[in-house]
Amino acid sequence: MEADFYKYHALGNDYIVMDSNKTKIKLTSKNIKLICDRNFGVGSDGILYGPVLEKGRISLRIFNPDGSEAEKSGNGIRIFSRFLMEAGYVHAKNFSLQILGGLVEVEILNDVGSLIKVNMGKVTFQSDLIRVKGPVREVVEEELKVGDHAYRMTCLSIGNPHCVILMKEISKKMAMELGPLVEHHSLFPNRINLQLLKVLDRKNIQIEIWERGAGYTLASGSSSCAAASAAYKLGLVDTDLKVHMPGGVIEIEIEKNGHVHMTGVVSSVAQGEFSEEFRKKLM
Repeated sequence: MEADFYKYHALGNDYIVMDSNKTKIKLTSKNIKLICDRNFGVGSDGILYGPVLEKGRISLRIFNPDGSEAEKSGNGIRIFSRFLMEAGYVHAKNFSLQILGGLVEVEILNDVGSLIKVNMGKVTFQSDLIRVKGPVREVVEEELKVGDHAYRMTCLSIGNPHCVILMKEISKKMAMELGPLVEHHSLFPNRINLQLLKVLDRKNIQIEIWERGAGYTLASGSSSCAAASAAYKLGLVDTDLKVHMPGGVIEIEIEKNGHVHMTGVVSSVAQGEFSEEFRKKLM
């Protein structure tokens, strides 16, 4: 029997891969929530559904554990790229992936697919492209009021929206308290991802992450790209830097044209079958 799912993690950010060409399970919002539930399901930070193969292009859909669909996930892209190699869908070390947030270029850097580099595309700070309310402008070092506190934020999109807040000290507790308030802030009609940023030096930054639709996460590829790009925009870092997160480190390269390259590891965890009892809940 074919496996129903494959589980991987990228620096502790775990995803379930479901092969769209083989599974008969419909990924409704209810089913996504149940599969991702860490107490009543398999447990994960999201589901990667694909590959859809048409006209020589490989497409991927990314679902958050709350059932919503994400435009982009750097860790998800790397995980899915390793799955494509292991499942025999790709044989070249370089290929493209079409996701909701645009086309990304992938390079597998070793034979086992555990180290992968992705051209995540070009960042923009334009408010209308990020979906930040107000006049069209670059959202750089603007004031963000949350309750009785005011923060300085820089917002950008790399195919999905991010709000970066520079701080002298950051913590998981702060991200968990501030994260849901920023995600659902009235300024962001499509919700937003939050990164709390601490600059260590010109080649190293540290972040804590709250992901839209997922909550607190140990690591995030798109968040790493966003935080690095915001720090670079503010003149605080060089073009090549490391992003330190609770789950580990991702290397970022920023081109002058705005394109951002991300390099990080992927680990295989398991593959498995849903029990008949669980499968009935997914009908």
